[in-house]
Amino acid sequence: MARNKEEQNISDVLKAFVKKNKLEKGLNKVNVKEVWNAQMGPAIAKYTDEIQLNEKTLYVSLSSSVLREELSYGKSKIITMINNELGEELVDKLVLR
Repeated sequence: MARNKEEQNISDVLKAFVKKNKLEKGLNKVNVKEVWNAQMGPAIAKYTDEIQLNEKTLYVSLSSSVLREELSYGKSKIITMINNELGEELVDKLVLR
């Protein structure tokens, strides 16, 4: 069965829907949380209390002050890793609290 020109890829339809309804920010916030947990692993995810993306700043609340101190040394690497996984530059700054 041949595709006619009116048929679209479901991915394209979803992207258009998201853009039309201005849902990108909400989806980006969900994606950042998923990427943080996946990239940082279960050990760090266990100590992660809250993750918020506000503008281009990622706020991460950690329940361990020792872990917060250790992660603070690799902030730029974490930002690069998250942006690479997301496929776009969503995070410019990381605040660990």
